[in-house]
Amino acid sequence: MSDKNVLFVTSNRIGDCVISSGVIREIGRQIPGARITVACGRPPAPFFRSAPGVERVIVLDKKKLAGHWLDLWKQAVGTRWEMAIDIRGSALSYLVPARRRVVYNRSWETGLRKVEMVSRLMGSQTPLEPEIFLDDRARAEAAAVIDPQLAGGAGPGPVLALAPIAHQPGKSWPADRWGRLVEKLMAEPRFAGWRFMPVGGPGDRPPATPALDTAGERAIDFVGKGDILASAAAIDRAALFVGNDSGLMHVAAALGRPTLGLFGPTEWWLYGPWGARTRTVASNETRGEFAPIEDLTVERVFSAVIDLHDAFIGPEKPVQP
Repeated sequence: MSDKNVLFVTSNRIGDCVISSGVIREIGRQIPGARITVACGRPPAPFFRSAPGVERVIVLDKKKLAGHWLDLWKQAVGTRWEMAIDIRGSALSYLVPARRRVVYNRSWETGLRKVEMVSRLMGSQTPLEPEIFLDDRARAEAAAVIDPQLAGGAGPGPVLALAPIAHQPGKSWPADRWGRLVEKLMAEPRFAGWRFMPVGGPGDRPPATPALDTAGERAIDFVGKGDILASAAAIDRAALFVGNDSGLMHVAAALGRPTLGLFGPTEWWLYGPWGARTRTVASNETRGEFAPIEDLTVERVFSAVIDLHDAFIGPEKPVQP
């Protein structure tokens, strides 16, 4: 008797977890009343604490000699799973008892967006939309940081969230350009009264410093202020989001925030933010060709931010905080 237990092995990366987050609701559609166990890396684990149907989150801290997989096998082998879903394509899913197995492999990589690949893997004919499962705790943690800064001088204007870091080489637009971008935006009439909020983890302070310093009293500092779900709740309070190709970019898009992703030598046509309210700007706009992200000028990014604003805010459109 499986008792509708489902094992979902997902990524140790924030962005990949967001991209495949639509699997959670699809499990509920295919197996009503499913009792879901999620196995993932530590940074994205908070995403699943309030996700529908999730009863347990197993954190996979990488160990030598693939010891983390052995740990997961020990925790999973004693359960009879109705379904085992493995986005990481590991051997583990074949080593636990399961009535049905859905295991990702590279043969699915045929030029489709990752959201579409995961959707087809699950047998869905329509894309499984990424989703962020915010809870009251995350919203309260975001408010505890943002509201005092607003009251302390940043003021009540609309918020532009910034993610000036990516944790893979070649994806981070130079920190000084974020400061220059904020300077240009502060001088732009469209952004009169706006607040600028860098968001990131504890190690993201140096790349965020130029933007924070430039914004001055109009800055909201949400760097290293909470876990990834608190950061998501902070982004959810923004009117627009601009960030490197990173997990936070995918978070913003999944929340429905108008999102601009900055791309260098990576496949923006495959890994750009998902959704109708998204845009990308790349150092090389020709598919299949690449250039260093340093080739992306402040002027091009500024122009792309203006286009994002005019498309989703505009002079006659109310801000949706």
